[in-house]
Amino acid sequence: MKITILDTTLRDGEQTSGVSFTAIEKLHIAKLLLEELKVDRIEIASAGVSEGEKEGAKKILSWAAENGFQHQIEILGFVDKTRSLEWIEGVGGKVINLLCKGSARHCEKQLRKTPEQHVADIKEVIGHAKEKGITVNVYLEDWSNGMRTSPEYVFQIVESLRTEGINRFMLPDTLGILNPEQSYLFSREMIQRFPRLHFDFHAHNDYDLATANVYSAIQAGMDCIHCTMNGLGERAGNVPLSSVVGVVNDHLKEHAINIDESKLFSVSKIVESFSGIRIPGNKPIIGGFVFTQTSGIHADGDNKDNLYHNELKPQRFNRKHEYALGKLAGKASIKKNLEELGIELDIDSMKKVTKRINELGDRKQMVTKEDLPYIISDVLKSEQIEQKIKIKNYSLSVAAGLQSVATLSIEINKKTYEETASGDGQYDAFMNALYGIYDKLKKPYPTLTDYNVTIPPGGRTDALCHTTITWLLNEQQFKTNGLDSDQAIAAIKATIKMLNIIEIESTATLKKKDQNGKI
Repeated sequence: MKITILDTTLRDGEQTSGVSFTAIEKLHIAKLLLEELKVDRIEIASAGVSEGEKEGAKKILSWAAENGFQHQIEILGFVDKTRSLEWIEGVGGKVINLLCKGSARHCEKQLRKTPEQHVADIKEVIGHAKEKGITVNVYLEDWSNGMRTSPEYVFQIVESLRTEGINRFMLPDTLGILNPEQSYLFSREMIQRFPRLHFDFHAHNDYDLATANVYSAIQAGMDCIHCTMNGLGERAGNVPLSSVVGVVNDHLKEHAINIDESKLFSVSKIVESFSGIRIPGNKPIIGGFVFTQTSGIHADGDNKDNLYHNELKPQRFNRKHEYALGKLAGKASIKKNLEELGIELDIDSMKKVTKRINELGDRKQMVTKEDLPYIISDVLKSEQIEQKIKIKNYSLSVAAGLQSVATLSIEINKKTYEETASGDGQYDAFMNALYGIYDKLKKPYPTLTDYNVTIPPGGRTDALCHTTITWLLNEQQFKTNGLDSDQAIAAIKATIKMLNIIEIESTATLKKKDQNGKI
């Protein structure tokens, strides 16, 4: 059976709190849905809501008319005689999704009408729609509650309208109250009672059951599902298109679906940008790290015939497997990332790099593939420097309108020295405290001639900073590096390396003088 999709991102999805698409954004999303993803139908607006809604609908329908999509564009309308129809006609629309009451409670309490009166009003709108050449679909709002509490009302409404030329009856779980068993039973009952009618299933996600409910509805015989990109929608949102695609393609293989799954991720990121609603990292299929293995044992298993892969291959969605670097990363995870960068390490170097990555992970530091070259450089170069000078402790403070202050405790050849100083910034204050100690000890120190900070791609606030400082001492120039998520600390690490380099060279020079004196 062919499963068709109605995407309602531009109507129901825009009812997400804080989301409002511009007319240009709506047009761009509509093009992506129909041309890129190959969605069967889209619902783009609610009639009569605002001038902005009207402008967006006009742009979409003008483009649709030129490109053969006009009858795939639908607009929510109301049982208000000709008002909604005139609005839809005015923007170039050809399809109305007429919002009717799907439960006795809604009919009696909200409309204050009998079922017979409501049906008469609906038929009046349908008559006007036929005169205007507008196709009618009917939403049975609160249908799920209607099936729970007043099924006889639901059947009466559908029976009264079944010969009116309605294209599709749309069955929404308006408040997201259904479970998979109810979704199956209620859907099955509608299909068996009215075998000649066409039904859509519209799931909300209040209990996080929307995808499971869609699965059950399709099993019951539903052949059209309503979705939104990224699960946008009121309250907990609607069923995400990406999840429906995964379920149909992998768990309901006897069914077919039009959607081009290779475009899902790229389109979802554009909708994320336009809506301002971030996609959770663990959102199935489209989340940032759903194809990332964190455990080292999983990476090892993937090296041994992809033991931790399932049918959701990232390549299907134009994505790829990644291996997280942190406290759980083992050699296999690191090796996978190094392979992508074209870097090879010997066994000893790999152990040292793995140890540093695990240490960063213990500090809750996220390490990315792009960080690896910096870490490798820092670890392997640091191993070459003997630690004669060590920072025992330091405190850095900054306050608006005041100079920064640093207190430093440093160990030089197993003796401890302390100093406090201020400066223009935390690192400057640190250096002033350090110079204070070195001046008292009459020890030489170099001049800082260049200071460079680079951050790996990604734009995270916790990205590792790679600081390279160029020093000048006795007319000789040399560089040291520091790596940390805090820029000031990265600079301090580079400075400690500098101090040890000049201490080692100073010791070597003194030894040479002693040897020359003895000669």
